[in-house]
Amino acid sequence: MALRQEASTGEFVEDMSASVAGAQPVKKVSRTLHVKIWSPFRVYFDADAQSVSGVNATGPFDILAQHRNFISLLNACDLLLRTSSGEVRIRISGGVMQVHQNMVKVFLEV
Repeated sequence: MALRQEASTGEFVEDMSASVAGAQPVKKVSRTLHVKIWSPFRVYFDADAQSVSGVNATGPFDILAQHRNFISLLNACDLLLRTSSGEVRIRISGGVMQVHQNMVKVFLEV
């Protein structure tokens, strides 16, 4: 099963045509991921986003929809979230990010 971008709509879909005969029709894949950023006393963000950008010990990185499972310590930086309504910046002094099954969790003040 391969992921491809539909030319007419721009949506990402799983391409079942490469599979064996009698494969199921093409299945749409989400272009967003759910992001939750919180500390023990406050929730900073809890909604869908197209991407999350941050900085860890190896440098800047981006998380997009359908990203592989991932965990990292975050350096002090501005987390940048791109949402359907624009960009959201959240200044952090560090934290832990977990990406799992199209969900991003950022734990601050840990």
